[in-house]
Amino acid sequence: MSSTTESVHSVSSDEFATLIEKELQWTSSEDEDDIESVRIKRRKVEELDDAEESQEATSIAMVPQTSDGAGAVNLETCLHQAPIFGGMCSLCGQFVNDHPAVSLGYIHKHLKVGTEEMNRIRGSDLKSLLRGRKLILVLDLDHTLLNSTRIDDLSAEEEHLIKNADSLQDIPNGSLFKVDVIRMLTKLRPFVRTFLKEASSLFELFIYTMGERFYASWMAKLLDPEETYFNEKVISKDDCTQEHRKSLDVVLGADNAVVILDDTEAVWSRHKENLILMDRYHFFASSGRPFGHSGKSLSELKRDENEKDGALATVLEVLKRIHEMFFTQEYASNPTNADVRKVLKKVRAEVLKDCRLVFSRVWKLGERPHNQRLWEMAQQLGATCCTELDESVTHLVSTDTGTEKARWAVQRKKFLVHPRWIEAANYLWRRQPEEQFSVNQIKK
Repeated sequence: MSSTTESVHSVSSDEFATLIEKELQWTSSEDEDDIESVRIKRRKVEELDDAEESQEATSIAMVPQTSDGAGAVNLETCLHQAPIFGGMCSLCGQFVNDHPAVSLGYIHKHLKVGTEEMNRIRGSDLKSLLRGRKLILVLDLDHTLLNSTRIDDLSAEEEHLIKNADSLQDIPNGSLFKVDVIRMLTKLRPFVRTFLKEASSLFELFIYTMGERFYASWMAKLLDPEETYFNEKVISKDDCTQEHRKSLDVVLGADNAVVILDDTEAVWSRHKENLILMDRYHFFASSGRPFGHSGKSLSELKRDENEKDGALATVLEVLKRIHEMFFTQEYASNPTNADVRKVLKKVRAEVLKDCRLVFSRVWKLGERPHNQRLWEMAQQLGATCCTELDESVTHLVSTDTGTEKARWAVQRKKFLVHPRWIEAANYLWRRQPEEQFSVNQIKK
């Protein structure tokens, strides 16, 4: 490959041809014509792999048709639903640059697949996954698995980190890396290596980031230097089909078997039911500023997120539970229509199941409470949200202890908690101790 990006994280011609043969089922041990067709396609993949410009791909020979009709394709009726390489239909050999198809550049730079073929691949992959008792886990990079900053953006209190960075020659034993080729310092989130190892036994892992492919490739190398978990499954901004949005349309996996970990809900507007929202990891000062963090960063305080009960350790237990419930309940009772999104909804709704909430001075006067994100979040966690006080209320959620409703809660010994109590439950997927989120304590 000509670029550093591709050399860091690419699939060789032989590996990719094997992938094609396995995933797209182009071979048949009983049909010599099919085998010869695969050999031809293998040669084409190798030629495409060596091409530096897309124009060079147009010089590749078309797929020959068999004279006896076995395996022959009618050029006039071919719907071009087979994988497309360099603009050429791999079934009939015609150039179809204007044919609607999803680009899978993260697998191979010249590969596109039509909707029908993509659905077929997903269906085949789903059967294989479920037989192996696995689901799919799509992982965000920044603020979820790691935190990066440009070296030029380091604060004076963070400059010592440059000298303390771990060697790129010994990636598996390090957590803080200086990547000179992209002028960045990257800190892996505590527990991430254990997380990937354990999660990979239950899920097929994908990376999906809004970062550029070059950056994504380097981050994948830091997380998975032996290419044990991700291999070619690293999706970047270059692969997105919508600007500023992530979508499962480029993931080779059925939506009903996918769980997503990401710190940003808005980018997954079409797949919120698949999403587990992560608490953002801000190690560097420059990382927190866009989100309104004005205090000292973890790096400036010379401490880090706790490994044993941090975000990744917590979410791993949630993932294990989801996986167990899916295969012992959802899939066992209805294998044809099993959907992990139903399990996610069920697990989430147990977090605040017995809580009945009233809100006071949490949003502006006159705003409809039912339209508020916090109200919606609490209901998804299983809480019952009300507008009127009565003895059945268990929690008063407020930012002020001086309101009439807050005083009512104190007099009747109800829980008086800050809105962050709900947010913490949402991130950690378990009810948090109310005393840690008292309104006075959060104000301090």
